Order: sequence, then C-alpha cells, then structure tokens
Amino acid sequence: MTSSRYDDDLRLALILADQVDSITMSRFKAIDLKVESKPDTTPVTDADRTVEEVIRTQLSRSRSRDAIVGEEYGTTGHSSRRWIIDPIDGTKNFVRGVPVWATLIALAEGDDIVVSVVSAPALNRRWWAAKGAGAWTGRSLANATRLSVSKVARIEDASISYASLNGWKDLGLYDQFLSLTDEVWRSRAYGDFWSYMLVAEGAVDAAMEPELELYDMAALVAIVTEAGGTFTSVDGSYEGPWGPNAVASNGLLHRDILERLTPAMPATGDDAWE
Repeated sequence: MTSSRYDDDLRLALILADQVDSITMSRFKAIDLKVESKPDTTPVTDADRTVEEVIRTQLSRSRSRDAIVGEEYGTTGHSSRRWIIDPIDGTKNFVRGVPVWATLIALAEGDDIVVSVVSAPALNRRWWAAKGAGAWTGRSLANATRLSVSKVARIEDASISYASLNGWKDLGLYDQFLSLTDEVWRSRAYGDFWSYMLVAEGAVDAAMEPELELYDMAALVAIVTEAGGTFTSVDGSYEGPWGPNAVASNGLLHRDILERLTPAMPATGDDAWE
C-alpha cells in the first residue's frame, strides 16, 4: 500500500473495525436481539449501541483530543479532527437477517474526509482508504487489492445503484429519477453502503440516494474519491458528505447524472469537483 500521513489513523480505524466485527456478528440473527424504534421511527438494536460505545471508549483513549460524531450518541468534543461513526449501516437488513450491513468509520480533518473504513463482516468484505494513499479492499493491510472506478463515459452504457424510490418523491425528483433509470443500461437497488463500494470497485458506475445523514456518507467518501470517483450532493452544491443526499460516480458520468436529476443545477465551469 502507498503510505500516507494518516497511516496511524487508518491502522487505528482498522483495529476498531476488527474489535466491533466480532460484536456485530455475535448479535446478527441472535434470537435475543433487542430492537427499538427511535423517535424518527428507524430501528436501533443493542448491537448498534454497543458498537458505538466500544468505538467511543477506544477513541477516548487513543485520540482523546479528537471530536466524535456518532449516529446513536451524537457529537462529543470540539476539534477540527472528527471521527464520524455509523455503528451499523443497514440496521433494517441486520434486523431481518439480510447480510448487507456494515460498520462505517471515518476521520474528517476540517472539511476533508482523510480516512474511511467500511467493514461488512457478514459479507466477509472490508474496504478502506486514506487521503493520498488510494482505496483498497481485503482483509488486512498486507493482503489488499487496490480499487479503481470504471471508465464508462456514456449514460446509456451506465449501471447505477440506488436505495429506494420514496425519498425521490419527497425531494420532488421522482420523475427525474425514473427517467434516469429508463435511460441507463442497468439499474439495481443494492442499497446503503454497498452501492458506493461497488462504484469504488468499478462494478457499478454511479450510486445515489435522496436522503442521508453525515454518518451515512462520511466513511464512503474517501473510498470513492481515492478510487478515482466523485462524491457530491444531488444538486452538486456540496462536495463530499456535507449535503443532505449523495451522488457518487466514476467522475466521467457525474455532470450528466446531476443535470438529469436537477436540471436547474449551476452551469459548468470551475466546479470544485470537476
């Protein structure tokens, strides 16, 4: 692997993923799994809470000056370095016994996502990246394959992935999204983190979701961008995970996709993500 100034942070994130993989796998399909509904009606399990608690405890020891942003316990600390945690992305899958779920761990330095780890133990897969060091997949730093996005450059040849349709209705872009799915070569709802990892692997050319939180996106960003892709909000006004939604692509298709989803988006020129 290529070295990076964030090597120590990446190693720490991978160690954290090792620790919590055993927790999530021990609770996956457990007959005594405890499931509750949060105020926003989304489910949360005892595994979600335990994983975030373990990560927070370890970070408080190893990176005591850094802030932490987590799905279950909010934000603690005040620092330009923020660890952003989604203990189980795909909790609904986790609850139903579907193996497509992952722990997401990211480190932001200012507005840059500099470390990303996505660990999906039920799929026996893991992806990671550090700024300037490329994106990788494998089971360890010593046994990894470098990731690269696809070279598909035409919408009619593209394969895209998404999560669900309802959010596009709420965003007022239902017709535009359906029109896009009609225009591309193939569309599938792989959903959640997996859509974006498939973009980084070059297996899918673009992924998009209309409603997301910071912790849903942060760990995906560096993996997609270090693999050569582009990650913005749906209207292109936010780069990375800082908007309310996401489009990730191989870069070649990005503007074409944004123009189809939001025709009134800013004109081309000196956009930061081009």
